[in-house]
Amino acid sequence: MPVPHDHRAGFGGNAGFSNLPPAHGASPPSQRAERRFMAGPGTRRGELRFLWTVLREFLRGFRMLHFVGPCVSVFGSARVTEDSPFYALARQLGAGLSRQGFTVLTGGGPGIMEAANRGAHDVGGLSVGCNIVLPKEQHPNPYLDHWLACRHFFVRKVLLVKYSYAFVIMPGGIGTLDELFEALTLIQTRKIRDFPVVVVGRDYWQSLRELLTHLEAQGMVAPADLRLLTYTDSVEEALAHIEQYAVVKYQLAARRRPRRWWWLGE
Repeated sequence: MPVPHDHRAGFGGNAGFSNLPPAHGASPPSQRAERRFMAGPGTRRGELRFLWTVLREFLRGFRMLHFVGPCVSVFGSARVTEDSPFYALARQLGAGLSRQGFTVLTGGGPGIMEAANRGAHDVGGLSVGCNIVLPKEQHPNPYLDHWLACRHFFVRKVLLVKYSYAFVIMPGGIGTLDELFEALTLIQTRKIRDFPVVVVGRDYWQSLRELLTHLEAQGMVAPADLRLLTYTDSVEEALAHIEQYAVVKYQLAARRRPRRWWWLGE
């Protein structure tokens, strides 16, 4: 079974963060630091130190993802097992996205994320993960070419959106819903362009679809906002939608790759 690469300095890797779970009853240092930060005003020195850790994390992420090419972010549960049909769908999707020329970008963990990265790995595509340091479900999956361990959820979310030209929502829980609505909100408010958002699993997401329809009926959501979503059970349909509304619409095949500067160690 493949393992994550031994990364070059400044190009992702675990960046000095431990991926071992904390001792029983303990919280990782990053969680304790975030709780202190979110508890209200701190000392000027402490808040400056926190900002510096955020800046370093962003720099590592920008450096890792700058040269990987156009990405599609695949979101979904870390709890899906290999014998699940959702795992098989995500794996097929990862392979298809790689054949379209995309880098498959995930949260880097197990479950759906592993399946999508594995699909890319199966066909020789580029597979990248932005992992999050948590007490559980945090370990990077073994199908990553490059990966970054993030301490902060908000840094991770920015990276997963910034480099992607489409978003695929596989079955998942609260975290997956958070990522779905983050992407929709950014598109709705024109913070990013109207990239395709594909929701895979019609039956699984039926209650969500009904909720959004209810919000539309109450005037809380504009009909145009719901047209951003495409629901499907078909990998082929998902790939065709991404091809039309990402590859063709934004002329991704004609985009030039960024130039590396040797004096920056690139």
